[in-house]
Amino acid sequence: MNFNVEEINQLIRSRRSIYPKDYTGATVPNFIIEQMLENANWAPTHKQTEPWRFVVFSGDGLKTLAAFQSSCYKEVTERNGSFKEDRYQALQTKPMESSHIIALGMKRDAGKRLPEWEELGAVFCAVQNLYLTATAYGIGCYLSTGGITNFEEAKSFFGLESDDKLCGFLHIGMPKGTTPDGRRRPLQEKVTWVNH
Repeated sequence: MNFNVEEINQLIRSRRSIYPKDYTGATVPNFIIEQMLENANWAPTHKQTEPWRFVVFSGDGLKTLAAFQSSCYKEVTERNGSFKEDRYQALQTKPMESSHIIALGMKRDAGKRLPEWEELGAVFCAVQNLYLTATAYGIGCYLSTGGITNFEEAKSFFGLESDDKLCGFLHIGMPKGTTPDGRRRPLQEKVTWVNH
């Protein structure tokens, strides 16, 4: 196989989280979303469990997501005493800032042959493939793991069961400007080589 290694290196180093407030409001073509999902489907997966699940919201579907997540948030937080009006309002309006939102789920292997962390790892490898594909097309993405992500009551709306996990929401849009520069501490701080 012949790949341009320098371009791949540059792609990986160019990946950024671009927040919905920095989207233009233009619609991302569906063929790009489909390519993102196809590449996500090629993430590493132990024992071929392919645990990733995606629910794509666009157009009026964003209103459906907004209505559900704000309602779910209100129901759960009023019951446990943690309701915040500003959070509730944001859940009603923020989805409309994105062209598409992909709800990310982890479907537990029926035989539970693998530890949950391995299945979650596979899902987040799929998320990296979504991000890298978006970056290659010049599309902005932002992974949100807040809101209703950890609410057990939210799972069934996304086709998930009690053993499954809702892993977050990938917001997608056309970025307004140039991609910000990235920052990483030196690799040497994080690597130990053992040569003997």
